[in-house]
Amino acid sequence: MGTLVRMVYLVAVTFGMAGGAQSDSGRSPGSQASAASAGGTLRVPSIRYDEYFRKYSKRYFGPGFAWRVFKAQAMAESGLDSTARSSAGARGVMQLMPATFALISAHRTEFKSPEDAQSNIAAGIAHDADMWHLFGRITLHPEHYRFMMAAYNAGEGTIQRAQQVARAAHLDETSWFGVASVAQQVPRWRYHETLGYVSRIAIDYRRLKMLDAVPPVEMDLDQP
Repeated sequence: MGTLVRMVYLVAVTFGMAGGAQSDSGRSPGSQASAASAGGTLRVPSIRYDEYFRKYSKRYFGPGFAWRVFKAQAMAESGLDSTARSSAGARGVMQLMPATFALISAHRTEFKSPEDAQSNIAAGIAHDADMWHLFGRITLHPEHYRFMMAAYNAGEGTIQRAQQVARAAHLDETSWFGVASVAQQVPRWRYHETLGYVSRIAIDYRRLKMLDAVPPVEMDLDQP
């Protein structure tokens, strides 16, 4: 239990995203990458897809939303690799299962395929928006982010079951700390993966924010 408590504490401390801010059908994330080098300094990630993260963050969440949240998510999912494919079949930058992509793109003819980086990012952020609205009664932004990302990773049904367990334990079901505290009691939840996923996105997002002060374009941002 000590390891879980420490992990929950890390999540609670690191996910400071205030300000502007998969489905259960077998989605398996390709959580492969970290933006940090061994020494803890930021290894600057590619800016190749930043245009898409900005564009679809604005489309599905509105202007002023923290678009780097989704870039941090993509770093956790695939390391920003458009060719990434998990053993379960999840594909692309946002590691979407083909069935999930087909469902999201059914009424969006501009989405080409999960192998197309722009379409994959767009579909991933659209799915995030669905999770955001699903947990819309969670009014605190930092908490709202956590539930959105957790549902993307573990499936909305899993996180809703976790809320039910938290409620039965007389804990706040709208608090990520409360839900994570009962994670071991939630059936069919690979909670270590989800808690680590949420924490990793939080850490990478905080590091990415430091790049806002870095002059763009002129320097080679793919280098450490």
